[in-house]
Amino acid sequence: MTARFDAVGLVVSDMAASVTFYRRLGFPFPQGAEEQPHAEAGLPGGIRLLLDTEETVRSFHPGFRPPAGGGRASLALRCETPEEVDALYEELVRAGCHGELKPWDAFWGQRYAVVHDPDGNGVDLFAALPGAAAQ
Repeated sequence: MTARFDAVGLVVSDMAASVTFYRRLGFPFPQGAEEQPHAEAGLPGGIRLLLDTEETVRSFHPGFRPPAGGGRASLALRCETPEEVDALYEELVRAGCHGELKPWDAFWGQRYAVVHDPDGNGVDLFAALPGAAAQ
């Protein structure tokens, strides 16, 4: 038996806000997903991003409680250029998203920034700096 990585699942408190956020980042959620208790966006390579409302999770796990405090996981999105990192970060912050870490030139050779989704999950935005080895 071999397990195969298939999806990343997030529990969300507001499906509409989460679908809107991830659509801004290019995740192709179908029309009407914002009104559903479960939504999926297929990604290149066959991986999926799954969103489930807290109520959905409680329907099969009655003791579920959303974590308190900071997250321990994040999604990382590669941008084509350092300028795209800056532009996407600014677009998301202007749209009301929490900018956790403004874009900066990281010592490991990337333009790097962090925003939070509506539930506080980190979303890293990064691109290789000119002259840096591909990451």
